[in-house]
Amino acid sequence: MQDLLALRDLSSAEVTQLLDLAQTIKQRPSAWQNHLQGKSIALLFEKPSLRTRASFAAGIHRLGGHSIYLDAANLMGSREPAADVGANLALWHDAIVARVFSQATLDELAQASDKPVINALSDICHPCQAMADLLTLTEQLGDLSNVTLTYFGDGNNVCQGLMSGAALVGMTLQIVTPKGYEPDTEALAHAQSVAATNGGSVTLHHDFTDLQQTHAIYTDTWFSMGQERDSNTVMHDFAPFQVNMDLMQQLGASYFMHCLPAYRGREVTAEVIDGPQSLVLHQAENRLHAQNAILVELLAGAKA
Repeated sequence: MQDLLALRDLSSAEVTQLLDLAQTIKQRPSAWQNHLQGKSIALLFEKPSLRTRASFAAGIHRLGGHSIYLDAANLMGSREPAADVGANLALWHDAIVARVFSQATLDELAQASDKPVINALSDICHPCQAMADLLTLTEQLGDLSNVTLTYFGDGNNVCQGLMSGAALVGMTLQIVTPKGYEPDTEALAHAQSVAATNGGSVTLHHDFTDLQQTHAIYTDTWFSMGQERDSNTVMHDFAPFQVNMDLMQQLGASYFMHCLPAYRGREVTAEVIDGPQSLVLHQAENRLHAQNAILVELLAGAKA
């Protein structure tokens, strides 16, 4: 691993290795407290963030490293191209964690930097979230090849990260979206091909018929950052896809997942997200451990 720009760039073995490492770091934190001693990580963010920013900063500190937060909205773009930002940051820092509007910005940063670049969210993928989700499911259910996950909502960056992750570990993933809100066609086809190779499946649905029973249900906000959509149209199109207790029971789901922030009464009811079946805080906690594993692996590769 030189960079982590999209989860689909990894192999199944690399994803499994990261999950194993994340569990090890989580269980034995003291053994890793000096692993990034003397290392500095730049957190370059175009979008606002709670979990990503706070978990990376805390995680880097726990590994013995240092981080600096940079508001990319005031640094990159009209003021200075991403290539110049990436080349300069690589002079002073050992890795760049970038949360951006466009995947093209990540590519430009990575091409200009000889240090690892990590996608902390882009328009096409949220790999750090997906790795935390896989870690959470592993802790709750064990062997992921035996797990069925059903995603309801927008075929956005979170959905596309889940597609890649599920495919790489051989999971069964059912994606249920309103018509017109599907994930990228090529990304879906790629995930379906990889899943088939690993004994899993990724299927796309537009209603609740033909859905098999599931271990967990996942949803996300109906309005993703950076998207311009008519709110009335979105609310109308997504209303039938709200996750509530009836849906949880209909599909036999034991767990509920959401990457947050969540809007109670919209994509999910309070009864579901605040109930005992909710894993949302487990997912949020595991962002730190999954990301620490990514940092350890990338910086180890950078030393080679």
